[in-house]
Amino acid sequence: MRIGILGCAGRMGRALLAEVMETEGCSLEGGTEMPGHPALGQDLGALAGVDDIGLAASDDAIALIAACDAVIEFSSIDATVRHAALSAEHGTAHVIGTTGLDAAAREKVVAAAARTPLVWAANMSLGVNLLLGLTERVARSLGPEAFDIEIVETHHRHKIDAPSGTALALGEAAARGRGVQLADVADRGRDGVTGARKTGAIGFAALRGGDVVGDHSVVFAGLGERIELTHKAADRRIYARGAVHAARWLENRPPGLYDMNDVLGVA
Repeated sequence: MRIGILGCAGRMGRALLAEVMETEGCSLEGGTEMPGHPALGQDLGALAGVDDIGLAASDDAIALIAACDAVIEFSSIDATVRHAALSAEHGTAHVIGTTGLDAAAREKVVAAAARTPLVWAANMSLGVNLLLGLTERVARSLGPEAFDIEIVETHHRHKIDAPSGTALALGEAAARGRGVQLADVADRGRDGVTGARKTGAIGFAALRGGDVVGDHSVVFAGLGERIELTHKAADRRIYARGAVHAARWLENRPPGLYDMNDVLGVA
């Protein structure tokens, strides 16, 4: 399978380059960055931390998408929307790990998926997707009168969105378990004299610092007891591995919007 990486010079982009090159049955077709990016012209092997492979980072996303069986990206919202439309135009499978998409961006991604197979997930790791299922199940079992739900996430100092896409996905899972809409119960910021906690609220706390790849915990706090479900990522390659697996899973799939539950067969 010919795979291209959109946004190849970022932390995830470099991990994806390495993962594709090491995955049997996959060939790295190329990698792109935005015009003017300092990585343009650099060998993709060097960006991935290995020997040069004779492929340089370019800014021609159209050409790369047209040449690939699948493309993968963890990039900006605007770039993701633009690239998804190009993938739809060329019938190229597309794996999206970009987080922070607003309603308008989501609509455009959904529209692209009507024309090409597309996996879009807040987190590509098997462990996190298992955590999502557990969170929904536990929330269904523990009512809001007895247990409060708090979601705590920690990421590196360079992350630009908060709460993380994974934290919000965990919030959605908890809300589904309780049969409510997250938008109606989310508490995404506390400062000053906030008053007592509202029954049924799903709280979020975002920590930023150092080089933390990604830690997520869902806390079910009751009277006299507390249940904590936690996933800690130590290496970005777990996300890259999941994304490449998703790209391969999309081969010969019909157009549609898929998630990692579909890819991994997680109920």
